Amino acid sequence: MSSLTLIRCGISVPWLIGGARKSLTQLRRFVRAQSGAAVIEFAFALPPLVLLIVGMFEVAVAMFVSTSAENALREASRYGITGDVPASMTREAQILQIIQDNTFGMLDPATTTITFMKYASFQDVGQPEPFTDTPDPADPKHNGKYDPGEDYTDLNGNGQWDDDRGIAGVGASGEVVRYKVDYQWNVMTPLFSSLIGDNGVLHMSASVVVRNEPYDPLQGGGG
Repeated sequence: MSSLTLIRCGISVPWLIGGARKSLTQLRRFVRAQSGAAVIEFAFALPPLVLLIVGMFEVAVAMFVSTSAENALREASRYGITGDVPASMTREAQILQIIQDNTFGMLDPATTTITFMKYASFQDVGQPEPFTDTPDPADPKHNGKYDPGEDYTDLNGNGQWDDDRGIAGVGASGEVVRYKVDYQWNVMTPLFSSLIGDNGVLHMSASVVVRNEPYDPLQGGGG
């Protein structure tokens, strides 16, 4: 459509150009408004996103520590079953060193407990010492649990009833041994301290049970 035609139709060219400019201005404002809306939407979405990423990081680190502890016990038990005693330290000390090396210093010694318990068989692992429950149903001690004064068999010979019949030590030739580590893992992000574990403290453990190889008793020295 030519300018002459527009004039004949009662439409002036300057008015048309001005309208086009006004439309472009409104379009730019709309685009800027959309950008502002995107910023607001991102601001609302960012905190949950950061929370999710940090949470995933916390879980990943805790799983790494747990896996490291389990791997450390496997490596320690592989050495322990041989009965080998190094020249520079005791057998137990060498086993503890292997565990420390394979946990990369991530376990705090102040909140970590490492135990070695030997048993007569795999079926005995973690089992309490046998006892005779009070037979009188009217007696409060007739509860299926050990109560002081009830008869029991002192399998580990320490003069008291124990809920674990094992004997401390890394075992002699052919004995069954449980390697166990109990530790605390502190959540690193204060934001999650009230959401994860016991005020940000996870109580975790790992264990492995093996039977020692039939080595020369003079080699391992028992224990």
